[in-house]
Order: sequence, then structure tokens, then C-alpha cells
Amino acid sequence: MGKQTNIRLDEGVKAAAEERAKRRGLSLQGYVADLIEQDVKESRAAFMAGASAFLAAYADRFEAEFGEDRYPGLPAGQAETAPRDAA
Repeated sequence: MGKQTNIRLDEGVKAAAEERAKRRGLSLQGYVADLIEQDVKESRAAFMAGASAFLAAYADRFEAEFGEDRYPGLPAGQAETAPRDAA
């Protein structure tokens, strides 16, 4: 179950939001929750895409600098059996 959050909206903005929610068959609460969730997911997806591009661009440099020790601090046996993409 979600947590309750209170927000203040200008009367005109609230009326417009209620109309949009109604057109989508949602309550104002559901409409606002959907907007926030969509924004968070888009931000997370953009971050992950950027991180992936960064890693792809600099993987060779990291490999040259740090070598194959992908699991520093793990005992040798565990590091050898861990999948390469587990980190």
C-alpha cells in the first residue's frame, strides 16, 4: 500500500487536472500518481541508458587500467566462478 502525500495546486490547475483525470477514467489521485510514476520511470530509464553508453565507451580503458579483477576483495575461488556480468 502506498503512502499518502498532500500537494497544493492552484484552483485552475486542479480543475484542469481533474478534467484530464476524468477523461482517462481516473481519480485526481490516480492521475497524479500515474504522472509521478511515469516521470520517475523515464528518469531512471534515461539514467540507465546514459550509464550503459558510458560503460560501453570506456570499457576498454577500464579494462586496461584495472585488468580482470572484477570482484576485488572476493576470495580467488569465488571470483573465478562468478559470472563476468554479475557485478
